[in-house]
Amino acid sequence: MDHDIKLFGGTANPALTLEVCQYLGVDPGKILAKTFSDGETRVELGENIRGRDVFVIQSTSTPVNDNLMQLLIIMDAMKRASAERITAVIPYYGYGRQDRKVKPRVPITAKLVADLIATAGAQRVVSMDLHAGQIQGYFNIPVDNIFAAPILLKYIQNNTQGDLVIVSPDAGGVERARAFAKRLSASLAIIDKRRVSPNVAEAMNIIGEVSGKTAIILDDMVDTAGTLTQAALALKERGAVAIHACCTHPVLSGPAIERIVDSPIDRLVITNTIPLSETGATCSKIVDLSIAEILGETIKRVHDSNSVSTLFV
Repeated sequence: MDHDIKLFGGTANPALTLEVCQYLGVDPGKILAKTFSDGETRVELGENIRGRDVFVIQSTSTPVNDNLMQLLIIMDAMKRASAERITAVIPYYGYGRQDRKVKPRVPITAKLVADLIATAGAQRVVSMDLHAGQIQGYFNIPVDNIFAAPILLKYIQNNTQGDLVIVSPDAGGVERARAFAKRLSASLAIIDKRRVSPNVAEAMNIIGEVSGKTAIILDDMVDTAGTLTQAALALKERGAVAIHACCTHPVLSGPAIERIVDSPIDRLVITNTIPLSETGATCSKIVDLSIAEILGETIKRVHDSNSVSTLFV
């Protein structure tokens, strides 16, 4: 890599930062990121970045507010250290689900976070599988929304058998599921989901034929796993012979792991945009795939001013 590039990582996912650095053949930037006794975030860059093209990798995952604040402070330090350009690499964009007003007197927090990131000093953003495509428009700086699809597709092609049906767990994911179904020459099914309150969903009906088929539920993230496990139960009742699930972001909060273990899901395939908890890492049903190569290649192309979109043709 060009000597002008510098890659730093926050504390959200240090293992991913190290993998990306290994792919690029660069050393991770020296950074001190700790908290004062009262909880305030302390950041200090341990090397000169004046005039350098700087990237900071930080998912805004649990603890969301701490990781977001740390990202903002790191970028402020970089701006004040005279970096040539600062790119925020946010594999998982927290607050992405609060992307519109669903009822009166509620915020659009995804837009607020976008403003904070730009104000802190980011001149470009790289993220993966944003919850909603319109979030790119919340930024007044360039955004590269990259996809885990090549990684997940390769795994499905090499590790699943039988007559496949790709299942969207809700209407919002149909476009994603249709693209996977086309690439895999598989059929498509949609679950009509009614959400009764945040993190609580009820699977109502299945549109499409799943009986006798290997069902692959496809979503951008799994949070409490309520939607996912109810979808799996509905598919089992409709005669699916095997049930797998794929998602990019393993939020896996609250009772998620327990629900997955107790569900008819045979395998949950995820990526490491968010590090697994100790319980998740030991769950035999979970397969963790690395995004380091695709993230590293994206960073390389951004740095070299080459096309990123051709990675996903």
